[in-house]
Amino acid sequence: MTLRIAVFGENRHEKVDPKVQEVYPEGMHTVIADGLREQLAADGVDAEVRIALLDDIDHSLSEEALAETDVLTWWGHMAHADVPDEISDRVVRRVHEGMGLIPLHSAHYSKPFKALMGTTCSLLWRNDGEEERVWTVNGSHPIARGVPHPIVVPEQEMYGEMFDIPAPDELVFVSSFAGGEVFRSGAAFRRGKGKVFYFSPGDQEYPVYRQAEIRRVLANAVVWARPEDRAAEPVKIANAPRDWFRGEGPEAVTRVI
Repeated sequence: MTLRIAVFGENRHEKVDPKVQEVYPEGMHTVIADGLREQLAADGVDAEVRIALLDDIDHSLSEEALAETDVLTWWGHMAHADVPDEISDRVVRRVHEGMGLIPLHSAHYSKPFKALMGTTCSLLWRNDGEEERVWTVNGSHPIARGVPHPIVVPEQEMYGEMFDIPAPDELVFVSSFAGGEVFRSGAAFRRGKGKVFYFSPGDQEYPVYRQAEIRRVLANAVVWARPEDRAAEPVKIANAPRDWFRGEGPEAVTRVI
């Protein structure tokens, strides 16, 4: 089946910051989407990739649009508060139903990620354009397939511990920085029927999303996060008559999760 991907981009820095305009004249969202298309096509994955922007969020992340989205990547930074609560709640609900979510870099502070984590998602940061090394700590994980050890990002904003997130279900990458800090830069979670993978490399001032190794990670992540072959609905609470699971009598119930 076709893997249906939506690439959400805030698209605010690209409008006002000359440095970002120089690095990403076509917008970060376009570079991320093109990277996914190219890498997934090379991998033989049948995928459709569309772009969703904050300016058209009512349409691009509508109920109907999200119902036809298997995996949503999310980049945001300066306009988290501009995302309507209603749409954040909609994204969270779709994750519980089975949609994959890939929050990128500053999306650790996005409304959907914070709601799914249930913590502040705060961290340390310093933007001196230092080298980052992304170390694989779970080589058997599908997201680590074909990824160099380490990935070297020549210039990047430092993100450091303490990163206030729940203990990941699976930790795939840990980053180290020239200043000595470390950071859980690739963390996987399951929420309801959905999968979430937070990946930190990708500050707007540096061409990180043009790196082949980063594109490799993102392509692996969307394939890993795609919904499993099961009903796209949350697990429901229900009244259970005695002996419902025995399959006998008029009160017998068969539940498929």
